[in-house]
Amino acid sequence: MTAAPLRLGIAGLGTVGVGVLKMIHKNAKIISLRTGRDIVVTAVSARSRSKDRGVDLSGFAWEDDPVALAKRDDVDIFVELMGGHEGPAKDATEAAIAAGKDVVTANKAMLAVHGQSLALAAEAAGQVIRFEAAVAGGIPVVKALTEGLAGNKINRVLGVMNGSCNYILTRMENAGLSYAEVFAEANALGYLEADPNLDVGGIDAAHKLALLAAIAFGTEVDFDSVVLEGIGAVTIEDIHAVADMGYRVKLLGVAQMTGRGLEQRMTPCLVPASSPLGQLEGGTNMVILEGDDSGQIVLRGAGAGEGPTASAVMSDVLDLARGLRLKTFGQPATTLVKAHPATTATPASFYLRLQLLDKPGALAKVAAVMGEAGVSIDRMRQYGHDAGKAPVLIVTHKTTRAAIDQVVLDFNQTQVVEAPPVALRIEAI
Repeated sequence: MTAAPLRLGIAGLGTVGVGVLKMIHKNAKIISLRTGRDIVVTAVSARSRSKDRGVDLSGFAWEDDPVALAKRDDVDIFVELMGGHEGPAKDATEAAIAAGKDVVTANKAMLAVHGQSLALAAEAAGQVIRFEAAVAGGIPVVKALTEGLAGNKINRVLGVMNGSCNYILTRMENAGLSYAEVFAEANALGYLEADPNLDVGGIDAAHKLALLAAIAFGTEVDFDSVVLEGIGAVTIEDIHAVADMGYRVKLLGVAQMTGRGLEQRMTPCLVPASSPLGQLEGGTNMVILEGDDSGQIVLRGAGAGEGPTASAVMSDVLDLARGLRLKTFGQPATTLVKAHPATTATPASFYLRLQLLDKPGALAKVAAVMGEAGVSIDRMRQYGHDAGKAPVLIVTHKTTRAAIDQVVLDFNQTQVVEAPPVALRIEAI
């Protein structure tokens, strides 16, 4: 006996919503064969009914209010693709749970802020929230953590989780352009959010990191504790300098549980140019998962776009069609522990770029400052003098960020450092 069709209500008909409609239409036979039932869209909701989206909506019921869509009797799964951590997205998600619907969402911001309360509500009602599309586009990283690596203790999660930032950084290096030039180019091409700071400020990627950390370490989502720094201060001079030393700059997310607590960072870092992350070009994402028995698992793919993100949405829908009903964060929400944020990051080597005045004793003063702070030099390079200035690059042995911050502060008292120093962490891959 053939199972009844699984009925979707889709709220949000932007790039991803339209991609889901196309995928269901294009791959209907494959989907039916793989799940044992048809998957159909019964109703949709969006801001404008008259907008031309390049797909035929005449066969679907229309709701102006996404909350009304979430409550419809002919909807089994509410697919939330509107975005935003408050307002209609959250209201409609809560309404869907209360009405006995499962939820599939691509909304990383909503889950990063309200994930714990929504997970508790869904599990209390016997419903499921799935969010593969919220993290790294088409890369099945949520599935990898909740299923493929479920038997592992996860030691570290790290990766490049914002394609726009990776595009900017690699474009700067390959074209020799400044940050301002490439930012303007990316914005004109539509690669950045309406609020670009969500991308270049690292906020979008930090939302994703917080969700992965919750799954990996069995903790409540704690976005507010992510140490956050965007890429706006990265210069073409730094990109060229670190390349000469065998590194590349990436906006890198790192989450790990340490003796000091849960460490979550989304900051510009140096990675070895020969590493998988170092070789990552353009708008591609990469997530690395390190398990105690699995070792290092590298996942690479498109982090955004109509097709990849729609593919992630449909992977969750197909799981539900097959009867796979996992807890939101891989274990009951009531068992997730409140994260204790790490007050200091794991020690690492750092890259320092200094612009010294070209006069006797300048390097000796720099070395003295570093020695007093307990920071030792691994290697150093000095480039050609220019108008009385001497660019100096230093790679330190492992130390703490607090020690580096103290060194940078003390450099300014030496009267031989001509411009504010640049300090970037070097992440071991």
